[in-house]
Amino acid sequence: MLTVDDYGRIRRAHRDGMSLRAIARTLHHSRRKIREVLACPEPRPYTRTKDPPAPKLGPLTPIIDEVLKADEKEPRKQRHTAAQIFRRLRDEHGYAGRYDQVRRYVGRHRRRQRETFIPLVHDPGQRLECDFGHIYVDFPEGRRRVPVLLPTWAYSYCPFAIALPTERTEAILAGMVQAFAFFGCVPREVWWDNPKTVATAILKGRRRTLNERYAALASHYAFEPLFCMPARGNEKPHTENRVYDLQRRWATPVPKVKDLNELNTYLRACCLKDRDRTVAGQTETVGQRLERDRAAADPLPTRAFDACVPQEAKVDKYQTVRFDKNRYSTPRNCAFRAVTVKGYINHIEVVADGRVVARHDRCYGRGEQILDPLHYLVTLGRRPAALDHSNVYRHWHLPAAFADLRERLEHRHGAPAGARQYVRVLQLLAEHPVRRVQSAVESCRGPEDLDADRIIRHTHRLAGHQAGDSESQTWASPDLDDALSRIQVPLRGLSHFDQCLSREGERAYG
Repeated sequence: MLTVDDYGRIRRAHRDGMSLRAIARTLHHSRRKIREVLACPEPRPYTRTKDPPAPKLGPLTPIIDEVLKADEKEPRKQRHTAAQIFRRLRDEHGYAGRYDQVRRYVGRHRRRQRETFIPLVHDPGQRLECDFGHIYVDFPEGRRRVPVLLPTWAYSYCPFAIALPTERTEAILAGMVQAFAFFGCVPREVWWDNPKTVATAILKGRRRTLNERYAALASHYAFEPLFCMPARGNEKPHTENRVYDLQRRWATPVPKVKDLNELNTYLRACCLKDRDRTVAGQTETVGQRLERDRAAADPLPTRAFDACVPQEAKVDKYQTVRFDKNRYSTPRNCAFRAVTVKGYINHIEVVADGRVVARHDRCYGRGEQILDPLHYLVTLGRRPAALDHSNVYRHWHLPAAFADLRERLEHRHGAPAGARQYVRVLQLLAEHPVRRVQSAVESCRGPEDLDADRIIRHTHRLAGHQAGDSESQTWASPDLDDALSRIQVPLRGLSHFDQCLSREGERAYG
């Protein structure tokens, strides 16, 4: 079959004066073909001159339609392929035709059934779409898969990306709070797929049962919580495209960072840089369209949402409270009481009587104990043997001066009495910083009169004076402290005060 180039070559040769015979001999075509080319400037499309033979599939098409209709109610991965329909027609109905006829018929049917869409346009400030993307990141301890929350404006296409340690509700809450702060405004609608951490139950249509804390977030920021239909990720295409950008543009090559904070600094810089980009089909940059989103959106509330998951719990006899399959310590006065545990993405807080009584780094393991030695100092006063038989104190890392102090106290007063005095010194850490108590311990290194009372007095003296004040440092000297403690002032009798009264009376009437 001749191409357009062949037509052009033949027609130019004829234009230059070559005869039909010469063109046919030179270009290896028949003279009849040369005449056809000269009569038409370009090849004519192929047209069928005869009707095709009647397909053998005709009587079996109702069977195929019935199979395809029944497939609509079957699991997606257990529906008939064109090849499986062909095999059934051949084996069960004696079909003698070819597979291509079945394939073409099934293809035409599925094209008719494919869903089509209407292009949508969203108003500025109206809609924010949210989803999680996942990337691999190289940390000092090795490569790890990290979830990244990606809220994206439907009008301006402006994204925000934040890497989180988990996809739990408290992580979503914290990510959304930071996203609103990053944009400086709040949309009227926030769209999600249907994660169970946000929508606990899918009801009829678009109705959902919201997670209680996500509902509180929506109430705090006054946005409408909306959701896509199940298995309809195309309803929020903007954030779906941003997941691709995250994986292919921002995380290729694989980022190498020391922690999540450094990764989030990098992702934030990528989001800011993206504002200079112009999206295909638009004439303005992402940043210019974001200003319209901001102008039409709602302002931020005066205070940010408390992005935590609260849980009521009771402290046990070990002064620990359970949260998320782990146990966290509390002070002695909270034992056997009901408290509230507030779980954040990086830490937990224990609240009693309206105030925070304990704070720990969040643990995402299972069955672990996160204990603070300071919480057990009161109990340690009654059980000093726990110094050597409890992991909470055996693994307590204190400056070397404390271990040296215990050794000297036990050498001077004996093991049991020395341990009790050492516990009294440790109890100072409940009210004073480690460096202050360490300074007092190091100032009382003399072997004479080495006891807990001397260190306690000196610690209180240090607490009452400013660091760097030479006069205060002199006043806080342990030697002066001991000297003052040995001064005794004799008590006066009542007759002494009677003399003062009689002298005042003589002056008054005298």
